[in-house]
Amino acid sequence: MRETLLLAVSQAGRVLMEKFATGVTVAYKGAIDLVTEADHAAEQAIVAILRARHPDHDILAEEGDYGRRGADQRWIVDPLDGTTNFAHGFPWFAVSIALEVGGELKLGAVLNPHNGELFVAERGQGATLNDRSLQVSTTAQLGRALLATGFAYDHRTSRDNNYAHFECFQRVAQAVRRAGVASLDLACVAAGRFDGFWELKLKPWDVAAGVLLVEEAGGRVSDYAGAPMPLDRGEILASNGQLHAPMQQILAQGRGDA
Repeated sequence: MRETLLLAVSQAGRVLMEKFATGVTVAYKGAIDLVTEADHAAEQAIVAILRARHPDHDILAEEGDYGRRGADQRWIVDPLDGTTNFAHGFPWFAVSIALEVGGELKLGAVLNPHNGELFVAERGQGATLNDRSLQVSTTAQLGRALLATGFAYDHRTSRDNNYAHFECFQRVAQAVRRAGVASLDLACVAAGRFDGFWELKLKPWDVAAGVLLVEEAGGRVSDYAGAPMPLDRGEILASNGQLHAPMQQILAQGRGDA
């Protein structure tokens, strides 16, 4: 199944780069929530590979409904994480695919096809970036930490919008970045580039592969309160482990109401 995973992310990456080079047609799923023909084409490429190799497996994907087969194995697919970046020609986007077996994440891959970085994790086998082993950072003080976050598509209208937490972390951390691709934010925590990440209202396909990457690189993932995080929980806190408790203290100060 690892071979299937790598084939699927690679093929989807090729589709995205072809579309990125020529430009795409954009549609809206909401006021600011974009979808492009590249999302659909990449997902179709992934699903075709998964169905050909493992026709009895379940698939949970962002753009399509593939029904339920009641299988013990479930592929969780985001064909294009960072659609807004992609549509604007900003080269920071990814393919993210994970495999759950019996409700536990077993395999995950995040590919940034523009710079050729492939992050892969396998339960109990560690995490890699282009076949090099990954380890989370050793930063132990928030004042020296580079953090990442994002904002939900309803941030204009919802009071639960992350603004207050963003301001709090900007005041206590060395810096906070917001690049708009949760899967790559998590991959960067695994790689030690970011020391921590938090966000609200994410979907399973946004985080599944990234969660496994962080855990296999020695980091910690939970909800804001520190409890184990089901993929459909929405809120996520990921860190190098040493910064988990200090970040929880900031997040406990409120839900980020405007």
